[in-house]
Parts: sequence; structure tokens; C-alpha cells
Amino acid sequence: MKKEQPLFNNYQQNVEYLKEYLGVDESFDLIHLNVEYANRKMSLFMVDGFVKDEILHYLMKLLSRLEPQDLEIDPLNKLLKTHLSYVELDTEDDLNNVGDFVLAGPTALLVEGIDKVIMIDARTYPVRGPEEPDLERVVRGSRDGYVETIVFNAALTRRRVRDRSLRMEYIQIGRRSQTDVCLCYLKEIADDDRVAHLQRVLNEIDTDALPMAEKTVEEFISGQYWNPYPVIRYTERPDTAAAHLYEGHILIIIDGSPSVMITPATFWHHMQHAEEYRQKPLVGAYLRWVRFIAVFVSIILLPLYYLFSTQPDLLPMDLSFIGPEENGSFPLIVQFLIAEIGIDMLRMAAIHTPSSLATALGLVAAILIGQVAVDVGLFSMEVVLYLSVAAIGTFATPSYEVSLADRITRLFLLVITASFGVIGYMVGITFWILYLTHMQTFKTPYFWPFMPFSFRAFRDIFVRSPMPLKNRRPAFLHPKDPDR
Repeated sequence: MKKEQPLFNNYQQNVEYLKEYLGVDESFDLIHLNVEYANRKMSLFMVDGFVKDEILHYLMKLLSRLEPQDLEIDPLNKLLKTHLSYVELDTEDDLNNVGDFVLAGPTALLVEGIDKVIMIDARTYPVRGPEEPDLERVVRGSRDGYVETIVFNAALTRRRVRDRSLRMEYIQIGRRSQTDVCLCYLKEIADDDRVAHLQRVLNEIDTDALPMAEKTVEEFISGQYWNPYPVIRYTERPDTAAAHLYEGHILIIIDGSPSVMITPATFWHHMQHAEEYRQKPLVGAYLRWVRFIAVFVSIILLPLYYLFSTQPDLLPMDLSFIGPEENGSFPLIVQFLIAEIGIDMLRMAAIHTPSSLATALGLVAAILIGQVAVDVGLFSMEVVLYLSVAAIGTFATPSYEVSLADRITRLFLLVITASFGVIGYMVGITFWILYLTHMQTFKTPYFWPFMPFSFRAFRDIFVRSPMPLKNRRPAFLHPKDPDR
């Protein structure tokens, strides 16, 4: 619990306390400015780089025009309502809160003879321009995306959701970082119990800071630390976030991150992509089916190929060609494991390589290393082929987090199939399905509407319904207004 420090009766004592609390004399970017207007001592505290210079200069010009008689009666109200003509003004009577606000960007104005501090929110943050997210590109559609500043992200959301019931609740998380967090939802649609649950969980987070922003918060609110599958969907597209708001989802926007958290999110939400809704319904449904096939193949293909290669008697005569014609230097399972680790090494190398060289790195690794590995007998040609197909399915997964979880699942199925054969493969697939159906995302079944089954919702998942016919919100969200 943060300790409170009410203002002292002495003006100079308040100034000295703030200087010590902020460490003004020890940090070059913390500014304390002593001024005197209307025969009253005044002090300004601000962070260099966070304050809009032109606005502060304008306000100081207004203060310089004050006469002593202007502040003789009720000086605080006179300043706020008459002489400081600025939109974002507030007052604070706790010096510790004043210091925390200054570190967040606003400017603090202390005036001799006034028992409150005037907070001037004339801040600006270094920010890049909105750009289309790399992971959520579309052929047609908007090219703007969220950035690292919470105010900009709130504006991008409100631009698309001009609903009077849109609520953006402000929370600060982190004992030391005091990170700005926004809980965003439509009050007339979102379930009150879900909103109250998230409010309580966010307010109960007890940590020094949020160094990884949304990923740190996810570990606190999901409670599933060792579960590889995400129970929260991320998006950097304002149009995707707006679509989920209208369905009844709740967003969490965190300052310092361009990724907005969508809660709750089932397994099938992670399989959706904006491109499906930018095309005609039949084309969108086709794209969705292709994506489902790619994801499913990326998980089961390699363990199934290994099973048929090591036990060819399971294959009918027409499929007897499946299996390596020439074995590599290592057992087949070792080849798969080496190749899987190699792909992850390549992915990491591409991330840490300048974009101008990343493409060249991928070509060298895929063509040169892969071909040499086959020529020297390290891998068989079929291993490279089937692993490439599985990798394509992994990269076709819209959610990056789900693609990583699917890779862990594929490795698990490979190992258990190599250890126990057909029984291991069947038990592994069954365990994987049961694991997903047993999972929950904020008290909602992760595999809904497959389990528990809902025909209408199940149909909407596999067939991209035309917009005029998509007239009901997802039932599992318990929206107040189920009909659009």
C-alpha cells in the first residue's frame, strides 16, 4: 500500500519534499523551475521530453499577466476557471501522488498560499506513426495499427467505436513503474461479471513493474503459467479490436505495447484472421478451411509420417511409397528433432538479423544448408519435404502464440510416437484433444463451441457467415444485448 503524504502548511517545505521525492538534483531530465507571478512564489515540476513546450510557454505567459489582486479571493478557483485556459487541469493534495503523476508526464504547479497542487496534463510521448502490423497483414483493408502509446491506442479504438457506452477505465499497475493500463469495453453489451472480475484481478496485481507489458499481465490474470496455449488473443489492428468489442469482449490496453489483449479468447478465436472478412463470404470460408487444414497438418503430419515409415505394414498397397528410400546417418526421430531445432534456430537468427539481410539468410539456410544436409546423408529427402509442409502450416497459423504451442505439441507427439508406436500416437492425439477441451479461458471452455457443443456457433466457426446473417453475439460471452 502506497504511503500518503498530505501537503505541508509551508510552501517551501512542499517544494523541498518533491525535489527529494523525485531526485531532481540527481537526474538531468527532471526539471524544477522557480518562478514568481502576482507576488506569489510558484514552482513547476516536469520531465524534460514529456512536456509540450509550446503549451507550457503559453500557460506561463498567462500567469505572467496576473496581478496581485487577481488572487486575493479564492485563488485556486480563479486560476483553474479564469486564468489558466487549458483543457486538462486537475488538483492533487497528496505529494506522493503528485510525484508519481510528474513521472508519468503531467506538470505540477505549486503556488504559495494554495493548499493543493495544480496538475497540468500537457504531456507528449515519443511515438512512431501507426503502421500496418507485420503479423496481421491484409490484401485490402486499413493500414493503421496500434503503437506504444496508450493515449494513441485509445483514440484509434474510439475512432472506430463511436458508441456512447464505450468505457475506458484507467488503472495503474506496478508499485514502482506505475504503468498505465486501460480496461476497454462496451457497457451496454459486455457482461458485468466479466468486467468486475477483470477489474478485481488487475487491481490485485502486486509487482514492481510490467517490463514485458502485456505478457507480464497475462501471466497474472490467466493463472496458467505452464500451459503453452494462450487464453488471451493479441491484436495490433484497431478494426479487429473493434469487432471484438461489438461482440462483447473486453480489451486491455497497456502503455508501452502495441499489442492489445482480447479477453476471453477460445482456441477458435486464435484461428481467425481479418483477411477472411475482407473477402466475399465463400472466399472467406475457403481461406478459413485452408487455414484449419494447414494448422491440423502441421501438428499430426510428422508423427504420422514417422509412424508409417517405421511400421510400413500399417499402410495399404496404394500408399506403400510413403517412407524414406534412403535412411540418413541418424535414426529418423533424431533427424526430425534436429530439423525442428534447426528451424527454430533459423527463426531466431532471422529475428536478430537486419531486415535487409533476413531474406538472404533464409535462402542460404533453406537451400544451401538443407541441400548439403541431404547430400552428405545427414537427412533423407522425405524428412526435408514433410518438415517443410509442417513448417508452412505453422507459419499459416494467425496467432504467433498458438503456432509456438503447436510446435511443442508436435514435438510431444513425435517423441511419444517414437517411444510407443501406434498406441503412443493415439494416446498422444487423445490427450491433446482432452487437454484443450479441459482448458478454460476466464471460466469459458477453451474449445467452445466444440465442447460444450453449440450447433449455430459451430457452424459460424467453419463457415464465414455473411454479415447480414451474422446477427447474434457469441452466447458464451453472456452479452446483455444478444441480438445485434
